Amino acid sequence: MIKIIILLLFTPLISLSATLPEPLAVPGGIVIRQLASSDTEKPTVLFQKNRVLVIENNAHWTAVAGIPLKLLPGNYNLLASTSSQQAKKVPFTIIAKDYPAQYITLKNTQMVSPNLANLARIKKERIPINRALNTWSEKEQIATDFSLPVTGRLSSLFGLKRFFNNQPKNPHSGLDIAAPKGTAIKAPTAAKVLETGHFYYNGKTVFLDHGQGLISGYFHMTDIHVKPGQQVYRGEIIGTVGETGRVTGPHLHWNIYLNKAKVDPALFISRYLPQLQDEPQN
Repeated sequence: MIKIIILLLFTPLISLSATLPEPLAVPGGIVIRQLASSDTEKPTVLFQKNRVLVIENNAHWTAVAGIPLKLLPGNYNLLASTSSQQAKKVPFTIIAKDYPAQYITLKNTQMVSPNLANLARIKKERIPINRALNTWSEKEQIATDFSLPVTGRLSSLFGLKRFFNNQPKNPHSGLDIAAPKGTAIKAPTAAKVLETGHFYYNGKTVFLDHGQGLISGYFHMTDIHVKPGQQVYRGEIIGTVGETGRVTGPHLHWNIYLNKAKVDPALFISRYLPQLQDEPQN
């Protein structure tokens, strides 16, 4: 009986604590700021005019903001407001991070310098991709304790300055995990399937909505096992590893977006990183 009473006493306290991603105040990182007691009205938070994820953690409303890779180091503010209070500045500082360079050689030069027909396809594909990434679903219970989406070898880090056939391209926007073709890719936590498709650069792709602008993307798949609108749960198979799109071998390219910013997925799975075999070659 005593054990039951103790359990009941502590259960509400446990429910107020969330497993948050690892904060890292750099371009491509995450800033976490405690706002106000959760017994007050939940604030709306903006960063660069984009809504920011706000969850309850340790009896406080807590903002979890993604920092764009192109953001310059310096002092910035989140803007937090409620229906009864005007916007209040929540300051933070971004420090510089020097991401290494990566040089990749591709035999298919159309994946480096596409012709007009392929450029038209790429432009058309931005419509469903942007539709997915601009999604905001007002969800209260959001799990940010992600598990590994696939078992394999960490083959390329987030943020690398990329050169394809010695031509500078956009920085690496996700985390690459190399695994044999056909290896199961699993949802890292509960989500709704936003979009699926076979895109020029990304290959066969799935976008998952975890709520409040927290979105994850899974690229270069062989098979897709889910459909838009479908609810998936942690550990559920959403597809398999492949080498579709712009690739040099079979792997999962995994993106995570917060308030429309691409952030380092490693910050969501820091405790699982030792399970990924070998170190990436930069």
